[in-house]
Amino acid sequence: MNIVAEYRTKTSEGAVTEEMMTEVTLDLLKKNKGITEYPILEFDNRALGLLCGGVSETLKHSNVKPSGGIVYLFFKRVIDIIISFTALLILLIPMLIISLIIFIDDRESPFFSQIRLTENGKPFRMYKFRSMCKDAEKKFSEVQKENECDGLAFKNENDPRITRIGGFLRKTSIDELPQLWNVLKGDMSLIGPRPPLPREVVLYTPEQMDRLLVKGGLSCICQCEGRSDMEFDKWVESDIEYIENRSIKMDFSLLVRTFAVVLKRKGAK
Repeated sequence: MNIVAEYRTKTSEGAVTEEMMTEVTLDLLKKNKGITEYPILEFDNRALGLLCGGVSETLKHSNVKPSGGIVYLFFKRVIDIIISFTALLILLIPMLIISLIIFIDDRESPFFSQIRLTENGKPFRMYKFRSMCKDAEKKFSEVQKENECDGLAFKNENDPRITRIGGFLRKTSIDELPQLWNVLKGDMSLIGPRPPLPREVVLYTPEQMDRLLVKGGLSCICQCEGRSDMEFDKWVESDIEYIENRSIKMDFSLLVRTFAVVLKRKGAK
């Protein structure tokens, strides 16, 4: 899907309005399975600030109303702190061993971080165990045409950037463990819509942006019902369903289901 070319045909000056981006994105998604060329791969501080400001302004006009009041948010945060802190203590030695194995594999840093967007378009740095080569982000332009996921997210099970140990880390979801630190810090929650990348959000329709109404999380309905196997539209619908119905009971249920899915490696890529 050559979105860049389509954008350029919309205006001779190369300036693209939000309405044009939405129109082109929807039109191309109807014709193709998923995005194979992103118009913007790297965001400097100015571009990121404009994107986040646009998301925040768009969300002011959303018809979706997040459930859960002050009491729910208080207990949700307390649970996030207790579980993430306890998990980090228990997993400290295993995580150190994993870090050492990743380092020995190619003598590069075992950790990887990316800018993601969360509640109200707020940017933060999300951490992972590195499962790809050190310059994977720079090489993304070379593999974006091999997208196997429908919609705006990128997935490729045979991504050549994945390291020898990386495939195992991704299949078992071990690569996500450092995000417990994000949860403890308050950047993320245990349960909430998965935080998207700026290059994806810049292509969101206003309806898709609704997934940014609440704080992003380690897992949500999508991760419990197919993960990478779920169609993007259904992924968005499941996030909206969570936002409109979230509760402590629902969070605990999704947390338990997440453990089961991870153990079965269902939909992991």
